[in-house]
Amino acid sequence: MKLPDFFETDHAAVESALERILPKEDTQPPSIHRAMRYSVFAGGKRIRPILCIESARMFSEHVDAAIHAGCALEFIHTYSLIHDDLPSLDNDDLRRGKPTNHKVFGEAIAILAGDALLTLAFEALAKSPLDPARRVEVIAEIGAAAGTVDGMVGGQVADVEAEGKAVTAAQLEYIHRSKTAALIRASIVAGAISGGAANEDVERLRRFGENIGWAFQVIDDLLDVEESSAALGKTAGKDQAQKKATYPALFGIEKSRAIAAELEAKALAELDRYGERGARLRQLAGFLVARRS
Repeated sequence: MKLPDFFETDHAAVESALERILPKEDTQPPSIHRAMRYSVFAGGKRIRPILCIESARMFSEHVDAAIHAGCALEFIHTYSLIHDDLPSLDNDDLRRGKPTNHKVFGEAIAILAGDALLTLAFEALAKSPLDPARRVEVIAEIGAAAGTVDGMVGGQVADVEAEGKAVTAAQLEYIHRSKTAALIRASIVAGAISGGAANEDVERLRRFGENIGWAFQVIDDLLDVEESSAALGKTAGKDQAQKKATYPALFGIEKSRAIAAELEAKALAELDRYGERGARLRQLAGFLVARRS
């Protein structure tokens, strides 16, 4: 599926902001800053920042705070990828079509680069041009989504502990909703808060984000089975090789695709009341489910 036309404009705004916020390569100590920048600028689509921006745009013309939040989300996402690729976790050599961070900089610097990006994320959020109350709401939302209670780290723990074991549908749902959907949901909710959305709108977009983030990970499971390493930019077939808990492994390919479609439909239903204002989020949702990489 072709990316929406506005995607390129948002992508450029995010790239510019990331460049401003990240320390330059020659800032002391240069080794860590080279490693941080290597992974941040390795060619990511910037899905989470763009979801954040377009969620904010539904409620305000001013999206500077959402761009700030989006950069923080990208730092957190990138740190998680650096750590995921380490030998003690997924032990991968390829990410976004390039050697993984620890293959280039060594394991010690890769671990510290991930740590530094997580720290920088919250520094960026603290400096966001939002009124203090909404700034705290955004920080709390993103912090919880990255954490252990129904958040990314909790989902990653469950994912590691499920390797090679038979899991139930409920356990698989927990892994996917925590490991991946939580940060996507937080991207959308943080955008809504940054744009000044009312509480009922924030909660409606929370449900949208939960379902589309869950669908995103179901599709990721399918792509690992159906696509090549060249297409994905990472090692294909890794889930099966590591006996990961995935939707295709539990339900098969056709049922998994039907589950993703059902989740997409639930997500899109939350946007019905917004009409044209929700058009960009609808387009992004369609892309996340139809993508081939």
